[in-house]
Amino acid sequence: MSLVTIAENIVKILDRYGNLFIQGIFVTLQLSVVTVFLGLIFGSVIALMKMSKFHIGKIRPLNIIATIYIEIVRGTPLLLQLFFFYFLLPMIFPVMNFSSTTCVLVALVLNSAGYVAEIIRAGIAAVDKGQTEAARSLGLSAKQTMIKIVLPQAVKNILPALGNELVMMIKETSLASTFFAGELMTQYQVVSGALYLPIEPLIIVGFIYFILTFTLSKIVGIFERSMCASD
Repeated sequence: MSLVTIAENIVKILDRYGNLFIQGIFVTLQLSVVTVFLGLIFGSVIALMKMSKFHIGKIRPLNIIATIYIEIVRGTPLLLQLFFFYFLLPMIFPVMNFSSTTCVLVALVLNSAGYVAEIIRAGIAAVDKGQTEAARSLGLSAKQTMIKIVLPQAVKNILPALGNELVMMIKETSLASTFFAGELMTQYQVVSGALYLPIEPLIIVGFIYFILTFTLSKIVGIFERSMCASD
């Protein structure tokens, strides 16, 4: 098959199935944004648990639970986690009638939370401890020090990393095509199966992924440089 034929097929596919690819873009972005947003909420809780000083005797139960969670999430493949929740949630909540997209979203959120927790913990840990000590010496409580001194500075470390997490999640949502969640790779399977053309739809989807991730990466880079310039 010549490059000219491939190019002609791509034009025909875009003309005929362009709406499917646009739909796939919206689903991909929705999954990614919702995943990172909810992952930020759950990840913040996990990060605080890991940094918690609460202890029973010499044991820090919250720290142990958070550490185990993070290690499991980061130590197992995302596809395995997707399958796990795809089969687990309907078994635990049979009356809820979970859709495949919902199961995929739950798995993605819990996966993202594990990574976001480490981003938040690292961002807070990067703040100079001397500033915490200075704030405490001025009479601020631990809570006031965290809210007024540590977190505003940690945000500068956390936000660019969260942007990169969003870029990574856009690519990782492609695994949701295993369960026909409606994102870009699912649309590729639909178009490829209808036309028996594996290469041309793949080129289209690959180009779309590149545009999405490249654009977001540049935006994150600009945002990161602007934050560094304000220091």
